[in-house]
Amino acid sequence: MTLESPTDPDLWARARDGDEQAFGALFDRHSRTVYNYLFRRTADWSVAEDLTSVVFLETWRRRAEVRLSSDSLLPWLYGVASNVMHNHRRSLRRHRAALERFRALAPTPDDSAATAAARLEAEREMRTVLDSIKNLSRADQEILALCVWEGLGYAEAAAALGVPVGTVRSRLARARQRLRLEAEPHRADGHKRGDRPTALFTEELS
Repeated sequence: MTLESPTDPDLWARARDGDEQAFGALFDRHSRTVYNYLFRRTADWSVAEDLTSVVFLETWRRRAEVRLSSDSLLPWLYGVASNVMHNHRRSLRRHRAALERFRALAPTPDDSAATAAARLEAEREMRTVLDSIKNLSRADQEILALCVWEGLGYAEAAAALGVPVGTVRSRLARARQRLRLEAEPHRADGHKRGDRPTALFTEELS
């Protein structure tokens, strides 16, 4: 008979009481997801690595404030990650000393030549995608990142951003419309949908 893994609410209840092992289990469970999300928002693996550490440092520091609104800590982590990303220079300065101790725990890929080349190519492609949506508002970019890249539902995205579900729906509809309008000149020029960076968003949103 195998024992079931503790749930996020179980681990979080222990972490809120100062149980570092429980918090470590949450880190192991969710850090890779947070890391990938932050890479998609920054197009920089190194920055994403440091910001992942900051997200969990901030989550630990503020643990007494957090009451889970679902059976997962991820919506809260996405919200912290979004705030940390937009203030990342200040966040990195604030946590510089702690980052040196925390960095050894952060998820990092191997450093082989093939992996390094793949990482550089991923950064280049991600910068192209981010450039294609840079004219969208911060709110619209956040909704696209959470609902399209991360696959969150309306309720989960609302919990992550601290806004009503209706706001998520309206922002997503607005982002859809703006990307479709942006795509029209490319279609008129004969570009295929998949040739445009915004296809990453529009094809999943259509």
